[in-house]
Amino acid sequence: MRARAAPPPAGVVFDNDGLLLDTEQAWTRAEVTLFARRGRRFTMSHKRALIGSSRAQAAAKLEAMLALPGGGEALMDELHELVMEEALAGVPPRPGALELLERLRHARVALAVATNSPREFLERTLAAAGLEHRALFTATVCAEDVAHPKPAPDIYLEACRLLGAPPAACAALEDSPAGAASAASAGMRVIGVPYFPDLPLPGAHVIASSLHEPAVARALGLDGVVV
Repeated sequence: MRARAAPPPAGVVFDNDGLLLDTEQAWTRAEVTLFARRGRRFTMSHKRALIGSSRAQAAAKLEAMLALPGGGEALMDELHELVMEEALAGVPPRPGALELLERLRHARVALAVATNSPREFLERTLAAAGLEHRALFTATVCAEDVAHPKPAPDIYLEACRLLGAPPAACAALEDSPAGAASAASAGMRVIGVPYFPDLPLPGAHVIASSLHEPAVARALGLDGVVV
């Protein structure tokens, strides 16, 4: 006899950058410009090191990468201005994101977004992708909303609190090691879709190559949900 499929979770929390939306394209263009202004070339090694970082972590990494000790905060301010401009060019959803959101809505699952990015950037990118977040998501939690950003659990704990569901009853979707660690330490079920295919996501219970993969729908209890 086939085992009965598990029901969908009480809530699902999406990371934004590189998971829900392909904002990493905008970040990369901004990072290339930031480095070029200082006569440096931005590489994939730099990208892999920065992905998923909080502002404080990224500031420290940029100081080291650009040999500008003490300049991290100014570099992050400049990078923020650059990426906000880049976001105006449009930000596409990641493959399978819109379909997954629709299936979760059809299953009446409460949705949230949890990101290390500033709220100004989150709202601009969601708007650029054509997602009306106030109608779609019960909650959005950004780095400035909590004491400690990812990889600390604060952002995901706050998202679950706003959804009105315990973390153990919720699932998180993440693409970065810091994000996966954050959701796992919050006590959530973590579905990892790494932005770089070989990027390890410690703490993830399921790993998939895209949001299209049947493994993602199965992990979210959506096998029988058709839109």
